[in-house]
Amino acid sequence: MNRFVPLIAAAAMAVAGGAYWMTAGQPTTTAVSTILPAVSNIQTVSSENAESSEIVEMAIGAEDAPITIIEYASFTCPHCASFHENVFKDLKVDYIDTGKVKFIFRDVYFDRYGLWASMVARCGGQERFFGMTDILMETQREWTSSGDPVAIADALRKTGRLAGLEDDTLQACLQDEDKAKALVAWFQENAAADNVQATPTLIIDGEQHSNMNYADLREILDGKLGE
Repeated sequence: MNRFVPLIAAAAMAVAGGAYWMTAGQPTTTAVSTILPAVSNIQTVSSENAESSEIVEMAIGAEDAPITIIEYASFTCPHCASFHENVFKDLKVDYIDTGKVKFIFRDVYFDRYGLWASMVARCGGQERFFGMTDILMETQREWTSSGDPVAIADALRKTGRLAGLEDDTLQACLQDEDKAKALVAWFQENAAADNVQATPTLIIDGEQHSNMNYADLREILDGKLGE
């Protein structure tokens, strides 16, 4: 499991220290600065005065489902990618699509790339978010492997294009500094409120659970449903 308590502390320190956008730690040429996403270093993002209330909760499933699951996950967390491949797909078929579970995805940011991925996934709105999340999780190793910011940004835009988004739309989403700061503030507030210390973490009807296989998750859900 990926642990991120130190990152929350670093982000909190950044609130006092201010934020660096676009060129922090990167070449300052115009050509590069116009193609890099808004945030260069997640640890230097200031969430001061950020409007976290504007962030849309990404949810799937019936609003009146008897069980609500919140997953805290990062787009750059290998354990989260494994969960989505080996657990979430079956969960969706057996419980979400059948009206038994409402599923909420809450972003966690270990690094700038996870934040960029979130901004791309959210760029298409609620209706595209979970489809784009599936792609980003399935291809996580591919788009993160280079470690090169420009290559990763290009790979994330490619995912957005696969979802039907235009390049101008994707770039506008990636360059949205206010949204980036609001997402960081939102992440900090959620993680603190739920005392989340690692990813993936599941909150099932208010009860916290660590990463688990599908059989164990199914046992918990069926117990709640009386099945």
